[in-house]
Amino acid sequence: MNKIEPYGDLQGANLQGADLRWVNLQGTDLQTADLQGADLQDANLQRADLRWANLLGANLWRTDLRWANLQGADLRWVNLRWVNLQGADLRWADLRWADLRWANLQGADLQRTDLRWTNLQKANLQGADLDYSSWPLWCGSQNVKIDEKQAKQLLAHAFSVSIKFWPGVLTEEQLRWINSFHRIKTKEFKEVKNYESTSRS
Repeated sequence: MNKIEPYGDLQGANLQGADLRWVNLQGTDLQTADLQGADLQDANLQRADLRWANLLGANLWRTDLRWANLQGADLRWVNLRWVNLQGADLRWADLRWADLRWANLQGADLQRTDLRWTNLQKANLQGADLDYSSWPLWCGSQNVKIDEKQAKQLLAHAFSVSIKFWPGVLTEEQLRWINSFHRIKTKEFKEVKNYESTSRS
């Protein structure tokens, strides 16, 4: 195996159960590496390439993963509490049952990410791209810090199936706000309308 150092080549390496606490792996190529059960607490993985890596059950508590590439990575059951994933690429990553409490995901790309059963309590998702991902509908999504764009996205989806149960009607101002959701503006998602107007159309 190649030397463990910043900007090194560890592509496909077997690092199962490895003790990598406080190790500097900045910019390291870890594509398809097997890091199952590895301990990466407080490690520096800034700009590391972890595409399709296996991190099942690994400990990444307080790990620095800013701008890391985690496309397609297996992150099931991973401890990601207090991790810094600012600007990270998590497209197609599997985050089922991962613990992301207090994680920083500002500006991260979470398109098509599997977030079922992910614990996102207290996580910061402002500026993250959540398009085509799965929002966890359990208590693990409470107290998440989101931005206005994400609020419109979540409410547009919620109202698209629940508007007929809404007591009263939404005001014109409220409808304009929800319907400024970016996927509605590009005609990829239907406008939200009050149930009375919907039932008569």
